[in-house]
This record gives sequence, structure tokens and C-alpha cells, in this order.
Amino acid sequence: MDLARLDLNLLVALDALLQQRSVSKAAVQTGVGQPAMSSSLARLRRHFGDDLLARVGNEYHLTPLALELRERARMARVGLERVFGAHDEFDPASSDREFTLQVSDYGEAVLGSPVADLLADAAPRARLRLVANTARPLDSSDPTLLGTDLVVMPHGFVTDLRHEDLYRDEWVCLVSTANTAVGDALTLDQLRALPWVVTFHSSAGTTQGMAALRLIGVEPDVRVVTEHFLGVHGHVAGSQRIALMQRRLVDILPPRDDVRVLPCPFSAGVLTVAMWWHPVHDDDPAHAWFRALVRRASRTLEPLP
Repeated sequence: MDLARLDLNLLVALDALLQQRSVSKAAVQTGVGQPAMSSSLARLRRHFGDDLLARVGNEYHLTPLALELRERARMARVGLERVFGAHDEFDPASSDREFTLQVSDYGEAVLGSPVADLLADAAPRARLRLVANTARPLDSSDPTLLGTDLVVMPHGFVTDLRHEDLYRDEWVCLVSTANTAVGDALTLDQLRALPWVVTFHSSAGTTQGMAALRLIGVEPDVRVVTEHFLGVHGHVAGSQRIALMQRRLVDILPPRDDVRVLPCPFSAGVLTVAMWWHPVHDDDPAHAWFRALVRRASRTLEPLP
């Protein structure tokens, strides 16, 4: 493909169209007239040989190709903006840059608000985008990291990336108050016998707490797998299921009378959460500033009891 012959404005239009799924909304987002956006959509359809937006009733739905292109287009647009918006210095007070954190709902609950508050104070025109983590391991060859400023994730899932530790946490156990078979503490036999709710559990990786459980010879009877830590309480309440959860998250969430929090009957290890980034961002002054801001946000967290 001859990139010199491509109109890069089409990338901006493509990203807006795939995100908004509406010609009129995409036009508003990019600040152009609706006829101009319709013309861009026609050119994109000719380029890809695909409708991209398919009308179903009164709505537009993304075609399979459009679904495949949506994340690529967003990353390419962000990368393009950073290439042409690069400067030797960074002025947060005047910047309208979008900073991206890839983070689980646990990490967002613990660190999201402190980061957003500091960003609003120091860079009032900037925007924070929070993107959901998955259990998929990450390394420097992953192209999604080129469009992501920082991944906030515990050690054990990421390799070959720059990182800086942010805060520490510990694991506790959740048990339903309806489970009268469990007393003031769980036993190893109960860990083997009772069904489990687990998070970020796949052949590619698992949480540090579950890995520590297997190291002592306990193979959990996994009945529910979720990538949403905030939903674990609901899967435990009123059942025989048990789960591990981070102490900081337990302390943040409103107390519940249908779930008990018990100490782990085994050494689950200290959970160290770090921020990770692709080496290509090392010399970007805006990125370095944002790393310092996230570091400051982590220092506002209360120490563990």
C-alpha cells in the first residue's frame, strides 16, 4: 500500500464513524459538516470494499470488518496524534491530550479517582480514558501498548516492559454468611472441598493468590470465572462458594451483611501493583509527566492495616 497516496483525514473519520456508529454524531465529534462525513464514509467504503456501517431499521450496526477495525483505528489515530503533536516540552495547563490507563475494575476502584482528580487539577483540558484489562499476558511486542500510556497490573502478567511499583495489597477470603459450615476461619480442607469464584483465570495466567494456593497443593474447585472483581461479592453471597479478594478493594466497597471477610489460611503473598509501559514512550515528556502523576496518586492511598 502506498501510504503517500492516502488521505490521513480518512483515519480520523473512520475512527469517529466506528466509535459513534452514526454519520451525524461522527460529524459533530470531528467538527465537520454531515455532507463531508457522508463523503468520507463513501470513500472508506470504496477503499475497504465493505459497507462498514450497515443500516438495520433506524440504526447503523458495524459490519464484521468494522468491528475488527474499530480498535485498530482508535490506536492508529492516537498514535498519529502523538507523532504530530510531539514537543520537546509538555505544558499540562494547556494540553488537551488524552491519557490512557489499561486497568481492571479493582485497579480503577483503588487508583482511578486519585489519578482523575490530580489530572483535573494539573491539566484541566486533558482527558483520562480507562480501558479494561484482561488476563492475557502482555509484552513489548503487543501492538495495543503503542496506543496505551500505562497498564496498571500486578506482577505476574507482564514481561519485557518498563515498570514502576505503585502500591502493595494483600489477599483475604470471602465467605457467605449463609455458609454456617465455616467458622471464624477457613481450613485447608474447606479450601479443597468448597466451590470457588475466581478472577482472571485462564490457561494464560491467574492471580497471584490462586497461584499461591496451588503451590501448597490445593487445586480449587472452580465453578465461576469472572474478569470483574466488583462482581465477586454477588457470586459468593447466599451460596457455598468462596473467593479471594484484595484487602484494599474490600475496604473501599460498602460493607455487606451477606458476606464475611476472613483471613487466608495460607500464605497468599503480598500483591504488588505496578504501572507498565512500552519503551517507545520513554522519551515522551507528556508520558513522563503522566507517569509522575500516577506515582503521586498511588502515594495518596492509605497504608494497609
